[in-house]
Amino acid sequence: MPLTPTGELVTEAARAGRGVGAFNVIQIEHAEGIVSGAQDAGMPVILQISENTVAYHGALAPIGAACLAIARAAAVPVAVHLDHATRADLVDEAVELGFGSVMFDASALPYGANVSATAEVAARTRRRGVFVEAELGEVGGKDGVHAPGARTEPGQAAVYVETTGVDALAVAVGSSHAMLTRDAVLDLGLIAELRDAVPVPLVLHGSSGVPDDGLARAVRHGMTKVNIATHLNKAFTAAVRDRLAERRERVDPRDYLGAGRDAVAAQVAHLLRVLNPAHRGDGA
Repeated sequence: MPLTPTGELVTEAARAGRGVGAFNVIQIEHAEGIVSGAQDAGMPVILQISENTVAYHGALAPIGAACLAIARAAAVPVAVHLDHATRADLVDEAVELGFGSVMFDASALPYGANVSATAEVAARTRRRGVFVEAELGEVGGKDGVHAPGARTEPGQAAVYVETTGVDALAVAVGSSHAMLTRDAVLDLGLIAELRDAVPVPLVLHGSSGVPDDGLARAVRHGMTKVNIATHLNKAFTAAVRDRLAERRERVDPRDYLGAGRDAVAAQVAHLLRVLNPAHRGDGA
């Protein structure tokens, strides 16, 4: 199946009141597991590569090219997205590689500087036909301004989108990055207010800390793109630990990394069904 533009997946889901799962890739087994899970569920999916993952690999091109190839070979629509990029040059590189979307994260800057930097990157990137996401509201769980308890103000969010020209907005509604427990309580009323005030699809970051029913309710109240990373990493790591514990002399990485890949696939299939309970399951 041809690589699918992120904007197509997210815009169609927003119109239909569905959620789109966006899952972070660490290495190729993650990407394979995510797409396998999406195929099992018969639903579209977004592969995300974060700036931190780029730093881990030392460059965007190798892992980016692998994700693009996996996406093109998938039996369901798959998009590839650059997540939490703070550098404009990294955004430009992702566009050149063929990514369907980028998230430019200037949320650590003062509001005025955030608007100016984001508007510049968004204008240049959208001219290339690439979907642009940005962040306002300081989603918890990161250093600096990402303070727990931060919330996005709907009026400011509407002005921010109009001023910057972005296509989707990540908002702070009670989730937090890198949570190991799934007990975050989302402000569903605020999500509904943001949905009514903001003319572009909303993005939920830090979704690993939100239980299944919270994710489903967030979509019903107006959330569209749902980012999940830590939850998959937990499943991957637990499966690898269990496989190695079975036989201490096990040394073939294909054996234990394969177990991690299968665990990721199972979680992705489950979560996509949580986000799309009424979906037909045929990849449409």
